[in-house]
Amino acid sequence: MGAIKERIDSKNAEEKPALLPQEIGTDYTFKRKIVWFNAIGFLLLHLMALYGVYRLIHCDPLTVIWASGLMFVSGEGITLGAHRLYSHKAFKAAFSVRLAVIILHTIAGQNCLYVWVRDHRQHHKYSDTDADPHNSNRGFFFSHIGWLMSKKHPEVIGRGKNIDMSDLESDFLVMFQKEYYKLLYAIFAIGIPVAIPCYCWNETFVNSLFVSYFWRYIIQLHITWLINSATHLYGTKPYDKFMNPVENYIVSFIALGEGWHNYHHAFPSDYRAAEYGIRYSITTFVIDFLAWLGLAYDLKEANAEAVKQRVVKKGDGSHPVFGTITEETQLDEDKEEIRRRHAAATG
Repeated sequence: MGAIKERIDSKNAEEKPALLPQEIGTDYTFKRKIVWFNAIGFLLLHLMALYGVYRLIHCDPLTVIWASGLMFVSGEGITLGAHRLYSHKAFKAAFSVRLAVIILHTIAGQNCLYVWVRDHRQHHKYSDTDADPHNSNRGFFFSHIGWLMSKKHPEVIGRGKNIDMSDLESDFLVMFQKEYYKLLYAIFAIGIPVAIPCYCWNETFVNSLFVSYFWRYIIQLHITWLINSATHLYGTKPYDKFMNPVENYIVSFIALGEGWHNYHHAFPSDYRAAEYGIRYSITTFVIDFLAWLGLAYDLKEANAEAVKQRVVKKGDGSHPVFGTITEETQLDEDKEEIRRRHAAATG
């Protein structure tokens, strides 16, 4: 089913026997029940965002700049923070960075960080199976937004209990946000973003509400959702053609470097989330800058030779450097290298 082979660690092996993701698979006969409260809520939010598009031409240009800038920096709370720092522990960060990440993640408004990380870790562990919260085998709409408007598959609920969250549970900042998320959301995602334009350049409350909150919020949600949908369906697979995730240039650009998804699923703990680092990856640039300042450290990278071997053995041939190399030609090159070294050693 295009998922990475990884054994499941179960707290109770008798209740939940270890299964490969392929063995969980996707049951296409399963009928999902719509959660109407969520569905209607998303409909209303989108209608408000559409009105926000109309208000764009009536508000102060500074409000548009403010909302767009807020979308960008809070996006780093997702990509740099919730994703690379917390979900994959791809690097470590100073307290100041972690505090900033929590605030920015709250502004983005994509549930508390604890839940975000749990869902993402589960997505990687059971990628594109019924235990994956947004299984792309169920199509674009489901993996994009439909999974949030329907009841979870029993496999998602059952397997989700086995996700190790002990590191987050020992993090005061994460648990504080989890405990007071609704209040923090009201303050940081709605209150402050709407208040700043009103008090700083006399923007009207209506313009600020619909542009600084509704328009910004929905646009940012769709950018994040594209990583669950488009980057599992449309693109190339230079690192592993046997999994669903792909390399998608468009999503990589608009999602601050998160669209190099075939690489990311092949090497999830690489802090760059892409082989070529800062190529269309603003997030990687920011992490490198933080590392230069001494605020980020222990940055993890995939071994270059391991990447090459993965490309040669499992890639679809689209890799810009190693795409034309086959296992047979690689074996011949290795043999030739051994002969050269032997000849040099024997003089």
